[in-house]
Amino acid sequence: MTHAFLSQDWMTAARSIRERYADDVPEVTVSIKINLSIIEVPFGDGRVDAYFDTSTGALQLELGALDDPDATVSTDYATAQALFVEQNQTVALQAFMSGKIKVQGDMMKMMAMQTAIPANDFSEKITQEIANITEPAPAAE
Repeated sequence: MTHAFLSQDWMTAARSIRERYADDVPEVTVSIKINLSIIEVPFGDGRVDAYFDTSTGALQLELGALDDPDATVSTDYATAQALFVEQNQTVALQAFMSGKIKVQGDMMKMMAMQTAIPANDFSEKITQEIANITEPAPAAE
């Protein structure tokens, strides 16, 4: 079953996948807290606030906002899905250069996120399973 990226059902399914492999992925040794403000969301009121937090040693992605983020990233839904689910760095770079991704706060912390999340076979498996539960992003208009 697939779910819309960042919907409550998607968050529950993605959290379950991450929890299933929690003992098999390397600890994140860099503390990074990033709020996400996603617009043009195809459900709800068209906007979702979420956050990444690695301060516990694990990557947490949850709905809501942190009181003390290192940075806030604002972008549209399709770009966020390409970046966080598909992990398409080309789309991310193009979106950043064209102003579709805006960053407020500590840019170095946001950039550190690219290399701070350690990868192994299990993290790649998590990425693939999360992609498998995610509905394709709506086509850009």
